[in-house]
Order: sequence, then structure tokens, then C-alpha cells
Amino acid sequence: MRKFARPALTALVVLLLGMTLVLAGCGGGQTAEEEQAEQEAAEAAAAAATDNPWTNGEDLSGETVNIFGAFVDTDAENFEASMVPFEEQTGIEIEYEGSGDFESLISVRTEGGDPPDIAAFPQPGLMYDLIDRGHIMDVRDMVSEDKLSSNYDQSWRDMAMYGGIEAGVWYRANVKSLVWYPHPEFGDAGYEIPETWDEMIALSDQMVSDGETPWSIAMESSGATGWVATDWMEDIMLRTAPPEAYDQWVAGELPFNSEEVKRAANIMAEIWFNEDYVLGGTNSILTVPFGDGVAPLEQNPPRAWMHRQASFITGFFSEDVELGDDIRYFYLPPIDEEEGRAVLTAGDILSPMTDDPATAAAMRYLSEGLSTRAWVESGTMVSPHNDVDLDWYPNEWSRGYAEILSNADTVRFDASDLMPGQVGTGSFWTGMTNWVSGSDLETVLQNIDESWPESE
Repeated sequence: MRKFARPALTALVVLLLGMTLVLAGCGGGQTAEEEQAEQEAAEAAAAAATDNPWTNGEDLSGETVNIFGAFVDTDAENFEASMVPFEEQTGIEIEYEGSGDFESLISVRTEGGDPPDIAAFPQPGLMYDLIDRGHIMDVRDMVSEDKLSSNYDQSWRDMAMYGGIEAGVWYRANVKSLVWYPHPEFGDAGYEIPETWDEMIALSDQMVSDGETPWSIAMESSGATGWVATDWMEDIMLRTAPPEAYDQWVAGELPFNSEEVKRAANIMAEIWFNEDYVLGGTNSILTVPFGDGVAPLEQNPPRAWMHRQASFITGFFSEDVELGDDIRYFYLPPIDEEEGRAVLTAGDILSPMTDDPATAAAMRYLSEGLSTRAWVESGTMVSPHNDVDLDWYPNEWSRGYAEILSNADTVRFDASDLMPGQVGTGSFWTGMTNWVSGSDLETVLQNIDESWPESE
């Protein structure tokens, strides 16, 4: 029996010796050079985590910041890619959650005591409600005044102010003040891009005299029918009244039945209610789905020549349409010279809901154009940051959106999204639909005013 036991014991000793050598190589057996290299790497990582403009010298590596928003699918991927430089340089992990039910879930989470560190609001109205309930922090306690004032035009900062606090930083913009047209047919017909509202009306008249139809307008949007008309009204208000009047209108301090609002409606009516201007006549506006509004421009020859709609409308182009080659856009021209160049926009504002150092670091990063770079380079995002390099935009049309935004004298958010729900997406949308259907303007505007909630 011993003849067999002796070889087995020898094999066991060899095995244990081998394991000892392996373990020594993995840890305790490091050479002085290896230990020094490991220490230097750790020191370098700690230095990288503090040597950046976002952490104020603190080592916050290992911390996590939860951001909750409405970015999903490709938008979520682009947002997460834009967070990578921050994560690599600070050691802070950005944990992003996106949901199509964001607007209902953010209130549920907040009231349940589980708010995210940062909320990405697709419109400020819901943010205002959470400010009233004391759930939003003042971004000025986290981001320096120099950074905020240099990276954002004052219009953006004004739109973030509510209840005495600056409630966040703007991150993504949707440019609404655009008119789309068929190219190169536009030039072949001898038409020129208008620089003023009067020139645009003169161009419309020229098209009519040529036997053409100037405008394609479509507003059917199921339960949301009306928003196309409110967008037109808002764009015209910004071109005919000071931004302060627009802000008063949004706040319910300037009535819908005021001369300023009625003037904007009447200017809009000169296009919408002109049967020679609108493809299919005014009645067709109510029945054509808003996403089909650009289709007449795609046909050869075009059935209509101009369509006012936001930059998102490219998602409704036919697959074979080449933006830039087949369809282009121009800036919706000014009306009153003293109001300058105004841009109607929508977008996302990121608001801090906790005030720990990692959240503050993330807010500093989000206030910089670098935080949008990966998304901007995808060609599907317009950044409101002043420090974004226009060369980051991958093509002429996405860069053009940014140039229109940066050249604006006034930028204001979609009014119907800022007003109380029973007004903005309620009586305002409904009233504009009724007006296009034939209701009296005075009555429509009075009904909207009467729907405004009483101040508490």
C-alpha cells in the first residue's frame, strides 16, 4: 500500500507548492518595483479624480449620481455617451434612467421619498410644480455665476428662473422658428429666401400669381390638435411684442384678449385664413395630420412651397428625401424691427434634487457644452450652450439650427407648455382649434382668459 501512497503524497506537495507560487505572484509576492507602480497608479487615479473643473478638488471617485429623464432609446444612448468624459475624469458613475412615463413617475418618486439626484424635465411646467413643493435646489449654489453667465445667454437663464431660484441648466433645444421649402425647385422657380415678414408675404403673393400654392399647414394631432396653431401664435407674439410681454402672457398677467395677443392672431390669420395661400384651403388644416404637412413639398413638382415647423419634422420626411439636397429650411423672418430676431424653442432642463458634492459636480459638468458633445456629434441634438464648437455638428443643417439659436436676440420656450395645464394644453389648444373651425376670435380669447385658474 505504501508503494502507492508515496507518489500520491509527492503529487500533493507539488500541487500545494504550485498554488503557493501562484498566490505569491498575485499579491504578497510583489516586487518593490511592482508595489511602487501600483501605488503610483492609485495616486494618478486620485489626482485625475480631483484635477478637473467639476469636483472643486474633492476626490469623489466611487460616488454615484442618479439622473432620471424622458430620454429613451437612441436619445438615452447619446446622453450616456456624453457623460463618459465626466465619469472618466472624476470616477463618479452616472446612473441614467429613462422612461416614457417620466412626467407621472417623477412626482410619484419624489412624493415617495425617492427622488433622483437630477431630473431631466422635457418641459418646465412640471418642474415649476416641484419647485413650489420645495423639491428643486438652486443651481447657483452649485455652479459659479461666471460659468452660468458665460455658457448661457440670459434668455436661457431667465427661462430657468422660478420662485426666486434658478432651477437648473438647459441641456437640449428644439428650434421651432423654421420654414421648410423644396430645394432646388425653389431657386429654379426664381424664388428667394425672405429676410423679413413683408418679404415672405410678398413671396406668397408671387407664388399665387404664378398659379402656385405657397403654404402647407397641417394641425390634426388626435387629442393634442391645436398645438400647431399655438406654436404659430407664440412665434408671432415674439416678433410683435417685447419678451417681457410674452413672459406676462405666459404668467397670466397679459390677457389673451389684450391688443398684443389679438394683433398676433390677426397676423397669423392673414396666412391661415387666406384660401389662396393654404393648400386645400383653411378647412383642410384641421383634417391633415401634422406629420403630413411636409409631404406636399416633397412632390415633383411641389404642391406647396413652404411649411413652418420645428426641427423635429425631419423625422416625418420620406425615406428617399435628402435633407439639404431635396429639402432645406430658413429662419421664420422678423416682423417688428425693434423686436429683433426671436426664436421659439422647446427643450430639456436638468434640475438638481439633492445637494451632495457629487450632484453638484455633475451639474457643473452639465452646464458646459462638453456634456453634450457626443450627442451633438450624432447630428440629432442642438445644444443651448455658448461654449459648443460649431464644428462638432456633423452637417450643414444641424449646424444651421445652432447658428439660428446662437444669433437670436430673444429665446423663449413654447408658451402652451409653460401655462397651467387647463390653459396651455387645454383651453388654448382647444380655442385655436375652434377659431380655425370658424369660431369668433374675440369669443375664443375671452373663453381662454376665463379658464385661467385663480391665484391662490
